[in-house]
Amino acid sequence: MTDHFAKKALKHVADDIQSATDVINKDARQFERSIGLISNFSLGFTYLSPLTAVYSLFALAITLAGPPAIWWILVAAVGQLLVAMVFGETASQYPITGGLYPWARRLWGKKYAWMAAWIYLWALVVSITSIAEYSAGFVISLFHFLATPLNGLITSVLLLLVVMVINMSGTKNLARVARIGFWCEIVSVVALGIYLLIFHREQPFSVVFDSMGVLAKDGSYTTAFFSASLMGLFMFFGFEACGNVAEEVKNPSRQIPVAMILSIVFGAISAVVSVLGYLMASPNLQAIVSGKITDPIPAILRDSLGVTGANIFIVIAIIAMLSCILSLQAALSRLVFAFARDDMLPASHWMSKLSNKGVPDNAMIISCILPLIMCIWVYFSPDNLARITAFAVIGIYISFQMVVLAALRQRIKGWKPAGEWSIGAWGMIVNILALAYGLGAIYLLAQPADAASAIDRWIVLIGLAIVIGSGLLYMFIAKPYGKSNAPENDAIAHAAALRAQKQ
Repeated sequence: MTDHFAKKALKHVADDIQSATDVINKDARQFERSIGLISNFSLGFTYLSPLTAVYSLFALAITLAGPPAIWWILVAAVGQLLVAMVFGETASQYPITGGLYPWARRLWGKKYAWMAAWIYLWALVVSITSIAEYSAGFVISLFHFLATPLNGLITSVLLLLVVMVINMSGTKNLARVARIGFWCEIVSVVALGIYLLIFHREQPFSVVFDSMGVLAKDGSYTTAFFSASLMGLFMFFGFEACGNVAEEVKNPSRQIPVAMILSIVFGAISAVVSVLGYLMASPNLQAIVSGKITDPIPAILRDSLGVTGANIFIVIAIIAMLSCILSLQAALSRLVFAFARDDMLPASHWMSKLSNKGVPDNAMIISCILPLIMCIWVYFSPDNLARITAFAVIGIYISFQMVVLAALRQRIKGWKPAGEWSIGAWGMIVNILALAYGLGAIYLLAQPADAASAIDRWIVLIGLAIVIGSGLLYMFIAKPYGKSNAPENDAIAHAAALRAQKQ
């Protein structure tokens, strides 16, 4: 009986090897394993980008909930750490390029994976668009261009093209720029935060417990506090990028889970130090809370660093944001490539090709064109930038939770992850808590905006419905899931195969 089970398990290994061989035979070129642990961690950290989240949402969060909004950084960090542990066990068993798509496929099935990855794909496209638009503002400020919509569009497009060229130059350059971006994040977030705390502190540390009179419209501070959750929820995704490039990572089964966890831990420390620095260094914090100072960070920097120091910070911030776009674009291109490798998209054969440098150039072109088109749309409708940013966050959280739910389903059926990294007996508890956190986060993100029209109030859910509806429509009409024999729903069998292989 045991011999029969072992033979069956080994057959699954043979099937996986054959599947991989079939993929390689379609295109002789393969990914180059040139990304080490530090570079992989840097990729996830620069995608997570505490600087971008803090700069984009500091004023909004403090206006909504006062200084205690800082606690959302720790709440979201702990919640996403649970998600990262679930992802870590999955990535360790399935170190496959594409991240969420192959994970969902192997944990549940091809149709389920199609929807999870479709939502994630568009969330990534929108995320790249948002960061490019925010980065363009920094560039325009640095060079003292007129802040016109046209200049914003031209700058955003140029940034996207520059990043695409860097990505196409090879995985080693991607890793190098990710490491540079990491140090820029450290300098512009951690070092600056510590400097402000030591040399320019104007407020007591107890201010993080002082709401400064902020109340929601219903008269409740609890409602006001929950309304500021976006600062933390927006910050803590991106760690999954460590798994998106799995076939380019050295010893991925061990290193990817560690890199994902490090991204969140360092991201949380960096963000707390940064926000604390801005809060403590603000001489008129009440004016920020009341909304009288609408863009407080530049004002704080000018007061603390002077004009020259503030410009140096802007240069470092631009490099960090470019690195963030680079990581996002790399993650999106690998997702498109993984989709195309399984014949899930039109022109899949073209998009599944690798260049001589082991880079999915054609998928990279698509990953640049889609955000570029979105930038043009924002040019004609600039008010939509905030709306698409909100959609990006809820889209990513939903796709994350689809993987977490699929993992929980397999655990209930008896799955014990068999990768080289595992949390052992804690797996089920962590999985349940990760799902509970994710559902709570999605609920908060889905709350209606404070707007006059019904469309504006529910724009996030409307956008989500359009993406899900179009994905379902394409899935039922084109049936992309039926064009590949790639393995699916095999978590338990594959885990058994891996264990048999080790014996």
